[in-house]
Amino acid sequence: MHDTGERLPVSVLTGFLGSGKTTVLAHLLRDPGMADTAVVINEFGEVGLDHMLVESSSDDITVLSSGCLCCTIRGDLIDTLRNLFRRRVKGEVPSFKRLVIETTGLADPAPILHTLMTDPLLAARYRLDGVITTIDGIHGLDQLDRQFEVVKQAAVADRLLVTKTDMTTPEQITALTDRLAAINPAAPTHAIVQGAVDPALLFGAGLYNPATKNPDVARWLHEEAYADAQTHDHEAHGHDHHHHDVNRHDDHIRAFCLTMDEPVSWDSFTYWIEALISTHGESLLRVKGILNVTETDKPVVVHGVQHIFHPPATLDEWPDDDHRSRIVLITRDLNREPVEKMFRAFMNTDAPVT
Repeated sequence: MHDTGERLPVSVLTGFLGSGKTTVLAHLLRDPGMADTAVVINEFGEVGLDHMLVESSSDDITVLSSGCLCCTIRGDLIDTLRNLFRRRVKGEVPSFKRLVIETTGLADPAPILHTLMTDPLLAARYRLDGVITTIDGIHGLDQLDRQFEVVKQAAVADRLLVTKTDMTTPEQITALTDRLAAINPAAPTHAIVQGAVDPALLFGAGLYNPATKNPDVARWLHEEAYADAQTHDHEAHGHDHHHHDVNRHDDHIRAFCLTMDEPVSWDSFTYWIEALISTHGESLLRVKGILNVTETDKPVVVHGVQHIFHPPATLDEWPDDDHRSRIVLITRDLNREPVEKMFRAFMNTDAPVT
């Protein structure tokens, strides 16, 4: 499947109850930089639209003075997104260029991501740009210990926002950001106060650079972060047991990258992924990759959340001279070794997988 990147980018804003999603969203809605953005939320009242300048409003859509378009989820998310796009085409609403979905009341962002990937009409019109996760600066460390949902939200994020940083100590924020870096090494983390954050820091997390419209594989994969994570993980497990709390939820999370110099067969890769999903599907939190396949001289990009994968995208050309296949994975209770062993078996190779 060829992917031009012309579909509308979608960002999913998630976070545990009380972590500050609503405050962040209210700040974003006031920002003129959000003028071409449609925001889908469960309830307008929770975002405090009463305090904003509303230019026009209907039963389920409100246009703000900043140019933002706000839409209430009425029943099914699929119907809401389809209707919103149809009204955009008909000119009944401003022609937004970006969509933000706020996951109020949903602990797990995966169902929304699966909806975007698996509904044919939505997949043809929207593409996932990234997951933005708010982490409570005061209670975050405790929540990471007590709630695996918080760990999972952090693990699948493309951007992490540590909130309420004015209400806690610098030492606590440092401890929290260090821990988040161990869970999800590739996601930039921003410490914020009262929900204030530059929209430019949050968007453009997907494969396509919003400025150039061209694929930016290096930024999207950020594979070097996984190499650092593997080093730290080895050191922590091999030499630092007395600092290691086996009851911590995030001790179950692994982040690693598989790299292969030789081209791989697309069929072999597909069989490997299907086998990995059938045996460890619940353990796969996020998978991203760029592949050098024998069937074409163009790179193929793959992206999955848990057991659901986007249709593969074939890029027009390699972004640079590095034509290795690279697959980054974030997993739960699944170490690198069995994944790599299965990969070698399905690729029928003794070549090194680094």
